[in-house]
Amino acid sequence: MTMTTAEADKILSANFAPWVLDLGLAVEAVGEDRATLRLPWSERLSREGGGLSGQALMAAADTATVIAVAAARGAFVPMTTVQQSTSFQRPVLGADVLIEAVLTKLGRRMAFADITMRDESSGALAARASTVYAILG
Repeated sequence: MTMTTAEADKILSANFAPWVLDLGLAVEAVGEDRATLRLPWSERLSREGGGLSGQALMAAADTATVIAVAAARGAFVPMTTVQQSTSFQRPVLGADVLIEAVLTKLGRRMAFADITMRDESSGALAARASTVYAILG
């Protein structure tokens, strides 16, 4: 049974630090091996020149991976980031970002994901990331 976006939003609100919740992330879609989150545009998250900060994008990618793993497993379980690599391709200026995490491998103790981050207004790829997670529970 596929997790609903409402269930995924509850995982988000119940399991992340307040500063992550301050990003305003919302679950847009979940599937058996993926999750899509929206990072709303905020001046608070921009840097000089008006581009969305890389730190906000990296935190959003990390968070999307947790939701994708939870969706694949059917529930949240304790997990931790082992590795994250991010490549930034273009700035995001004044637009929401859609973050899609797709699991490439889910084992009993490890999960691997590829993440794309797209400027919602243009559809342009803003950044890519890959993550590795250790599943603790």
